[in-house]
Amino acid sequence: MITMKTVLATSVATLALSGVAAAENWDMPVAYPANNYHTENAQIFVDAVRECTNGELDITIHAGGSLFKGDEIKRAVQVGEAQIGERLLSAHANENAVFGYDSVPFLATSFEASDALRDAARPTLNALLNDQNMTLLYSVPWPPQGLYFAKEVNSLADAEGLKFRAYNAATARVAELGGMVPTQIEAAELKQALATGVVEAFISSGSTGVDEKVWEDLTNFYDAKAWLPRNTVFVNSDAYDSLPAESQECLMSNAAEAEARGSAKAAELSGEFVKTLADNGLVVSEPGEALSADLAAIGETMTAEWLEEAGDAGSAIVDAYQQ
Repeated sequence: MITMKTVLATSVATLALSGVAAAENWDMPVAYPANNYHTENAQIFVDAVRECTNGELDITIHAGGSLFKGDEIKRAVQVGEAQIGERLLSAHANENAVFGYDSVPFLATSFEASDALRDAARPTLNALLNDQNMTLLYSVPWPPQGLYFAKEVNSLADAEGLKFRAYNAATARVAELGGMVPTQIEAAELKQALATGVVEAFISSGSTGVDEKVWEDLTNFYDAKAWLPRNTVFVNSDAYDSLPAESQECLMSNAAEAEARGSAKAAELSGEFVKTLADNGLVVSEPGEALSADLAAIGETMTAEWLEEAGDAGSAIVDAYQQ
Protein backbone atom coordinates (compact mmCIF):
# COMPACT_ATOMS: atom_id res chain seq x y z
CA MET A 1 0.00 0.00 0.00
CA ILE A 2 1.42 3.37 -1.05
CA THR A 3 0.98 5.96 1.66
CA MET A 4 1.51 9.74 1.64
CA LYS A 5 4.54 9.18 3.87
CA THR A 6 6.02 6.89 1.24
CA VAL A 7 5.36 9.43 -1.51
CA LEU A 8 7.05 12.19 0.47
CA ALA A 9 10.05 10.03 1.29
CA THR A 10 10.41 9.05 -2.35
CA SER A 11 10.20 12.70 -3.43
CA VAL A 12 12.91 13.73 -0.98
CA ALA A 13 15.15 10.90 -2.13
CA THR A 14 14.60 11.81 -5.75
CA LEU A 15 15.56 15.45 -5.08
CA ALA A 16 18.69 14.35 -3.24
CA LEU A 17 19.75 12.01 -6.04
CA SER A 18 19.12 14.67 -8.67
CA GLY A 19 21.32 17.15 -6.79
CA VAL A 20 18.50 19.66 -6.24
CA ALA A 21 19.05 21.52 -2.98
CA ALA A 22 16.15 22.39 -0.71
CA ALA A 23 15.33 26.08 -0.47
CA GLU A 24 16.78 27.95 2.52
CA ASN A 25 14.28 29.82 4.70
CA TRP A 26 15.89 32.45 6.90
CA ASP A 27 14.53 34.68 9.64
CA MET A 28 15.62 38.34 9.81
CA PRO A 29 14.73 40.12 13.04
CA VAL A 30 14.83 43.93 12.97
CA ALA A 31 14.09 46.39 15.76
CA TYR A 32 12.18 49.03 13.80
CA PRO A 33 8.61 49.20 12.40
CA ALA A 34 7.71 47.85 8.97
CA ASN A 35 7.13 51.40 7.66
CA ASN A 36 10.56 52.68 8.79
CA TYR A 37 12.84 53.33 5.82
CA HIS A 38 15.49 50.94 7.17
CA THR A 39 12.93 48.12 7.25
CA GLU A 40 11.51 49.07 3.86
CA ASN A 41 15.04 49.01 2.43
CA ALA A 42 15.63 45.59 3.99
CA GLN A 43 12.40 44.34 2.43
CA ILE A 44 13.59 45.41 -1.02
CA PHE A 45 16.87 43.63 -0.27
CA VAL A 46 15.28 40.31 0.73
CA ASP A 47 12.87 40.43 -2.23
CA ALA A 48 15.81 40.97 -4.57
CA VAL A 49 17.74 38.08 -2.98
CA ARG A 50 14.73 35.79 -3.40
CA GLU A 51 14.49 36.71 -7.07
CA CYS A 52 18.25 36.48 -7.65
CA THR A 53 18.39 32.96 -6.14
CA ASN A 54 15.21 31.80 -7.92
CA GLY A 55 13.59 31.27 -4.54
CA GLU A 56 16.43 29.15 -3.17
CA LEU A 57 17.03 31.72 -0.40
CA ASP A 58 13.83 33.09 1.11
CA ILE A 59 14.29 35.59 3.96
CA THR A 60 11.39 36.62 6.21
CA ILE A 61 11.66 39.98 8.00
CA HIS A 62 10.26 40.20 11.54
CA ALA A 63 9.80 43.94 12.16
CA GLY A 64 9.45 45.97 15.34
CA GLY A 65 11.31 43.58 17.63
CA SER A 66 8.58 40.97 17.14
CA LEU A 67 10.92 37.97 16.95
CA PHE A 68 13.81 39.25 19.05
CA LYS A 69 14.03 42.58 20.86
CA GLY A 70 16.65 45.02 19.64
CA ASP A 71 19.19 44.12 22.30
CA GLU A 72 18.72 40.39 21.56
CA ILE A 73 19.23 40.48 17.79
CA LYS A 74 23.02 40.41 17.61
CA ARG A 75 23.35 37.38 19.89
CA ALA A 76 20.48 35.60 18.12
CA VAL A 77 22.37 35.83 14.83
CA GLN A 78 25.71 35.04 16.44
CA VAL A 79 24.48 31.73 17.90
CA GLY A 80 22.28 30.83 14.92
CA GLU A 81 18.84 31.37 16.44
CA ALA A 82 18.30 33.69 13.47
CA GLN A 83 20.35 33.51 10.29
CA ILE A 84 20.45 37.25 9.52
CA GLY A 85 19.56 40.44 11.38
CA GLU A 86 19.81 44.20 11.58
CA ARG A 87 21.16 45.99 14.62
CA LEU A 88 22.47 49.34 15.77
CA LEU A 89 25.90 47.94 16.58
CA SER A 90 26.89 50.99 18.62
CA ALA A 91 24.50 49.63 21.25
CA HIS A 92 27.18 46.98 21.86
CA ALA A 93 30.09 49.39 22.35
CA ASN A 94 30.36 48.27 25.97
CA GLU A 95 31.34 44.88 24.58
CA ASN A 96 33.92 46.34 22.19
CA ALA A 97 34.47 50.05 21.61
CA VAL A 98 34.95 49.51 17.87
CA PHE A 99 31.20 48.88 17.58
CA GLY A 100 30.71 52.55 18.52
CA TYR A 101 32.81 53.95 15.65
CA ASP A 102 29.77 55.65 14.10
CA SER A 103 28.65 57.36 17.31
CA VAL A 104 31.68 59.46 18.18
CA PRO A 105 30.19 62.99 18.47
CA PHE A 106 31.13 65.39 15.68
CA LEU A 107 33.59 62.97 14.01
CA ALA A 108 31.36 62.50 10.94
CA THR A 109 28.43 64.93 10.71
CA SER A 110 27.24 64.62 7.09
CA PHE A 111 26.06 61.75 4.91
CA GLU A 112 29.20 61.92 2.80
CA ALA A 113 31.41 61.86 5.90
CA SER A 114 29.40 59.00 7.39
CA ASP A 115 29.88 56.90 4.24
CA ALA A 116 33.62 57.66 4.27
CA LEU A 117 33.82 56.62 7.93
CA ARG A 118 31.90 53.43 7.11
CA ASP A 119 34.40 52.54 4.41
CA ALA A 120 37.32 53.25 6.73
CA ALA A 121 35.84 51.05 9.46
CA ARG A 122 34.66 48.16 7.27
CA PRO A 123 37.82 45.96 7.42
CA THR A 124 38.16 46.31 11.19
CA LEU A 125 34.43 45.89 11.83
CA ASN A 126 34.14 42.85 9.58
CA ALA A 127 37.13 41.20 11.27
CA LEU A 128 35.51 41.77 14.66
CA LEU A 129 32.21 40.29 13.47
CA ASN A 130 34.03 37.33 11.86
CA ASP A 131 35.56 36.54 15.24
CA GLN A 132 32.00 36.28 16.57
CA ASN A 133 30.77 34.00 13.75
CA MET A 134 29.11 36.78 11.77
CA THR A 135 29.71 38.35 8.36
CA LEU A 136 29.03 42.00 7.56
CA LEU A 137 26.57 42.63 4.72
CA TYR A 138 25.71 46.34 4.69
CA SER A 139 24.98 49.39 6.82
CA VAL A 140 22.69 52.38 6.37
CA PRO A 141 22.83 55.67 8.28
CA TRP A 142 20.16 57.42 10.24
CA PRO A 143 19.84 61.17 9.60
CA PRO A 144 22.06 63.38 11.78
CA GLN A 145 21.29 63.26 15.48
CA GLY A 146 19.52 66.12 17.20
CA LEU A 147 18.37 66.75 20.75
CA TYR A 148 14.75 66.43 21.89
CA PHE A 149 13.57 68.07 25.11
CA ALA A 150 10.38 68.57 27.06
CA LYS A 151 11.28 72.25 27.48
CA GLU A 152 13.42 75.02 25.98
CA VAL A 153 17.12 74.43 26.61
CA ASN A 154 19.62 77.24 26.03
CA SER A 155 22.55 75.47 27.67
CA LEU A 156 23.00 72.07 29.25
CA ALA A 157 22.56 73.70 32.65
CA ASP A 158 18.87 73.98 31.70
CA ALA A 159 18.73 70.20 31.17
CA GLU A 160 20.32 69.17 34.45
CA GLY A 161 18.52 66.23 36.07
CA LEU A 162 16.32 65.40 33.06
CA LYS A 163 15.70 61.71 32.39
CA PHE A 164 17.56 61.10 29.11
CA ARG A 165 16.87 58.09 26.91
CA ALA A 166 20.06 56.15 26.15
CA TYR A 167 20.24 53.57 23.35
CA ASN A 168 24.01 52.92 23.48
CA ALA A 169 27.11 53.81 25.48
CA ALA A 170 27.60 57.05 23.57
CA THR A 171 24.15 58.41 24.36
CA ALA A 172 24.49 57.38 28.00
CA ARG A 173 27.79 59.27 28.14
CA VAL A 174 26.20 62.36 26.57
CA ALA A 175 23.62 62.26 29.36
CA GLU A 176 26.25 61.91 32.07
CA LEU A 177 28.45 64.71 30.72
CA GLY A 178 25.38 66.90 30.29
CA GLY A 179 24.24 66.43 33.88
CA MET A 180 21.22 64.35 32.89
CA VAL A 181 20.11 60.89 34.03
CA PRO A 182 20.65 58.14 31.39
CA THR A 183 17.78 55.68 31.04
CA GLN A 184 18.23 52.64 28.76
CA ILE A 185 15.21 52.40 26.46
CA GLU A 186 14.92 50.37 23.23
CA ALA A 187 13.23 51.92 20.20
CA ALA A 188 10.10 49.77 20.53
CA GLU A 189 9.59 51.05 24.10
CA LEU A 190 10.30 54.73 23.48
CA LYS A 191 6.75 55.96 22.88
CA GLN A 192 5.47 54.52 26.13
CA ALA A 193 8.47 55.90 28.00
CA LEU A 194 7.75 59.39 26.63
CA ALA A 195 4.04 59.17 27.37
CA THR A 196 4.62 58.09 30.98
CA GLY A 197 7.42 60.56 31.71
CA VAL A 198 10.09 57.88 32.07
CA VAL A 199 11.97 59.86 29.40
CA GLU A 200 12.06 63.65 29.19
CA ALA A 201 14.84 64.10 26.64
CA PHE A 202 16.85 62.13 24.12
CA ILE A 203 19.18 62.42 21.15
CA SER A 204 18.15 60.84 17.88
CA SER A 205 17.31 61.56 14.27
CA GLY A 206 14.28 63.29 12.84
CA SER A 207 13.16 59.85 11.67
CA THR A 208 12.74 58.58 15.23
CA GLY A 209 10.88 61.75 16.19
CA VAL A 210 8.40 61.22 13.37
CA ASP A 211 8.06 57.47 14.04
CA GLU A 212 7.23 58.15 17.69
CA LYS A 213 5.16 61.34 17.13
CA VAL A 214 7.25 63.05 19.78
CA TRP A 215 5.28 66.31 19.43
CA GLU A 216 2.62 64.60 21.55
CA ASP A 217 5.02 64.47 24.52
CA LEU A 218 7.94 66.88 23.96
CA THR A 219 8.29 70.52 22.88
CA ASN A 220 11.73 71.26 21.38
CA PHE A 221 14.14 69.78 18.82
CA TYR A 222 17.67 71.15 18.42
CA ASP A 223 19.23 70.12 15.10
CA ALA A 224 22.73 69.54 16.47
CA LYS A 225 23.91 67.14 13.72
CA ALA A 226 26.04 65.37 16.31
CA TRP A 227 26.65 62.11 14.38
CA LEU A 228 24.94 59.68 12.00
CA PRO A 229 24.53 56.28 13.68
CA ARG A 230 24.26 53.33 11.33
CA ASN A 231 22.08 50.23 11.33
CA THR A 232 24.17 47.24 10.27
CA VAL A 233 22.92 44.04 8.63
CA PHE A 234 24.96 40.91 9.26
CA VAL A 235 24.59 37.19 8.68
CA ASN A 236 25.55 34.14 10.72
CA SER A 237 28.81 32.97 9.13
CA ASP A 238 27.89 29.27 9.34
CA ALA A 239 24.62 29.96 7.54
CA TYR A 240 26.41 32.05 4.94
CA ASP A 241 29.13 29.45 4.37
CA SER A 242 26.50 26.74 3.83
CA LEU A 243 25.03 28.60 0.85
CA PRO A 244 26.00 27.75 -2.72
CA ALA A 245 28.46 30.20 -4.24
CA GLU A 246 25.76 31.62 -6.49
CA SER A 247 23.52 32.43 -3.50
CA GLN A 248 26.44 34.01 -1.65
CA GLU A 249 27.06 36.25 -4.64
CA CYS A 250 23.36 37.20 -4.79
CA LEU A 251 23.44 38.08 -1.10
CA MET A 252 26.57 40.23 -1.37
CA SER A 253 25.68 42.02 -4.60
CA ASN A 254 22.22 42.92 -3.32
CA ALA A 255 23.72 44.00 0.02
CA ALA A 256 25.89 46.51 -1.84
CA GLU A 257 22.81 47.83 -3.63
CA ALA A 258 20.88 48.04 -0.34
CA GLU A 259 23.70 50.04 1.23
CA ALA A 260 23.76 52.61 -1.58
CA ARG A 261 19.97 52.77 -1.81
CA GLY A 262 19.51 53.13 1.96
CA SER A 263 22.09 55.90 2.26
CA ALA A 264 20.45 57.84 -0.57
CA LYS A 265 17.02 57.39 1.01
CA ALA A 266 18.24 58.60 4.41
CA ALA A 267 19.65 61.76 2.83
CA GLU A 268 16.44 62.33 0.87
CA LEU A 269 14.24 61.95 3.93
CA SER A 270 16.37 63.89 6.41
CA GLY A 271 14.95 67.34 5.68
CA GLU A 272 11.42 65.96 5.36
CA PHE A 273 11.58 64.47 8.85
CA VAL A 274 12.64 67.77 10.42
CA LYS A 275 9.91 69.62 8.49
CA THR A 276 7.32 67.11 9.74
CA LEU A 277 8.40 67.75 13.32
CA ALA A 278 7.92 71.50 12.86
CA ASP A 279 4.63 71.07 10.98
CA ASN A 280 3.24 69.15 13.96
CA GLY A 281 4.13 71.86 16.48
CA LEU A 282 7.58 70.95 17.74
CA VAL A 283 9.83 73.99 18.09
CA VAL A 284 12.73 73.23 15.70
CA SER A 285 15.93 75.28 15.88
CA GLU A 286 19.71 75.17 15.72
CA PRO A 287 21.47 74.98 19.10
CA GLY A 288 22.27 78.44 20.48
CA GLU A 289 25.80 79.62 21.19
CA ALA A 290 25.93 78.32 24.78
CA LEU A 291 24.40 74.95 23.94
CA SER A 292 26.71 74.56 20.93
CA ALA A 293 29.74 75.23 23.13
CA ASP A 294 28.53 72.69 25.69
CA LEU A 295 28.04 70.06 22.98
CA ALA A 296 31.45 70.76 21.43
CA ALA A 297 33.10 70.21 24.80
CA ILE A 298 31.27 66.89 25.17
CA GLY A 299 32.42 65.91 21.69
CA GLU A 300 36.07 66.56 22.50
CA THR A 301 35.86 64.55 25.71
CA MET A 302 34.08 61.61 24.09
CA THR A 303 36.41 61.47 21.08
CA ALA A 304 39.43 61.22 23.38
CA GLU A 305 37.69 58.57 25.48
CA TRP A 306 36.70 56.49 22.45
CA LEU A 307 40.20 56.55 20.98
CA GLU A 308 41.61 55.36 24.29
CA GLU A 309 39.01 52.57 24.64
CA ALA A 310 39.22 51.41 21.02
CA GLY A 311 43.02 51.39 21.05
CA ASP A 312 44.95 50.65 17.89
CA ALA A 313 41.82 49.48 16.07
CA GLY A 314 40.08 52.80 16.72
CA SER A 315 43.15 54.79 15.71
CA ALA A 316 43.38 52.79 12.47
CA ILE A 317 39.77 53.65 11.63
CA VAL A 318 40.21 57.36 12.31
CA ASP A 319 43.52 57.48 10.43
CA ALA A 320 41.99 55.80 7.37
CA TYR A 321 38.96 58.08 7.56
CA GLN A 322 41.04 61.27 7.76
CA GLN A 323 43.38 60.37 4.88
